[in-house]
Amino acid sequence: MRSARSKVLHEVAGLSLLGHVMGAAGEAGGTAQAVVVGRAAEQVGAEARRCGHNVTIAEQTERLGTGHAVLAARQAIAEGYDDVLVLFGDTPLITPQSLKPLRAALAEGAAVAVMGFRTSQPDGYGRLVEVDGELVAIREDKDASEEERKITFCNGGIMGLSGSKALELLEAIGNDNAKGEYYLTDCVAIARERGLKVVATQADEEELIGVNDRNELARVEALWQARKRRELMEAGVSLQAPGSVHFSFDTVIGADSRIEPDVWFGPGVRVGANVHIRAFSHIEGAEIGDHAVIGPFARLRPGTRMAEKTKIGNFCETKNTSVEAGAKINHLSYIGDARVGAAANIGAGTITCNYDGLNKHFTDIGANAFVGTGSALVAPVSIGDGAYIASGSVITQDVPANAMAVARGRQVNKDGHARTIRARNEQFKRDRQKG
Repeated sequence: MRSARSKVLHEVAGLSLLGHVMGAAGEAGGTAQAVVVGRAAEQVGAEARRCGHNVTIAEQTERLGTGHAVLAARQAIAEGYDDVLVLFGDTPLITPQSLKPLRAALAEGAAVAVMGFRTSQPDGYGRLVEVDGELVAIREDKDASEEERKITFCNGGIMGLSGSKALELLEAIGNDNAKGEYYLTDCVAIARERGLKVVATQADEEELIGVNDRNELARVEALWQARKRRELMEAGVSLQAPGSVHFSFDTVIGADSRIEPDVWFGPGVRVGANVHIRAFSHIEGAEIGDHAVIGPFARLRPGTRMAEKTKIGNFCETKNTSVEAGAKINHLSYIGDARVGAAANIGAGTITCNYDGLNKHFTDIGANAFVGTGSALVAPVSIGDGAYIASGSVITQDVPANAMAVARGRQVNKDGHARTIRARNEQFKRDRQKG
């Protein structure tokens, strides 16, 4: 990756590669997770604990092959689970739907289950050799016979081991090979020699794609996004230009919502039903109620909570703000650290002045309040229910319910003074050009 970060900490759809894999394992029914770490052990361990459940960390201090890596988690394996799945932290497209058949095969009596995929271009991959429904060998490409090279069922790397047999199989792996390493794939031959059942299950080829560089990271991101778009459209969400919309790993959108082009969803977004999100909006850490309208060119930052039938319009930004039912923030406004009461109307160019240089302060805007265009609300301040803020006001004190507040300088008109100003400005321009 040519990065200061461990490979598995790089992200797809806002979640680390490791997080995707651990999430799939958990959804497949895993009750404990052991993560084998090497480089950047502390950082990877912290991410594993954040993403998983019942997590133990095992460190591989020497790199002596895949079998050696799995045995670094010997203590966890020895706990005696029904089955042990060996996954890779750089395959973020793996799904629980593909892991469950692996577990089912072990529950049905297999000692080893290997996940494979079918491809029209098998060159370079280990072939899965089956006889009468059982896996008899994993044949590396360089060692395969001419007949075996025709096999299109290839090794995907992921393996399941019966919990009662896992340690004895792993401990039986030797290193009598050119590299002197312990290969996990040797479990197949060892199990067969002991008369144990070995089978293969199948997953889609794309689920087993690993990430080793930035190009592959971008490819996996594109595949994940395409998968998410299909899922949402199949669930009743309309994407006007699907390829232009970016989702995060946890984006939730309700049925009959419409998403226009070039919308970006960061982590932590939940969208209700019948929501209309217009083009070029940027949304993260926000909850959006049913029948809301957003954008175009709106930015919803973390902590934004929109109730049903609310509106945040063009070139508006919100942060840590609750927008209650029926309220509208239509144009060119910034509302941060605030509550906007039900059916309140925020005029164009309104700003909540929430930061004093050191601390953030709260603005409370009551139900049915009207805030006129170009107003600045200097927090902490409270605008009562039904209050009316005159356009262009700078509000520094609380406004009672149903009161009108005007806070701006008195207008003064000076007849003919515009000519004086223009003449002065023209003279200034001439002097500057001369000198």
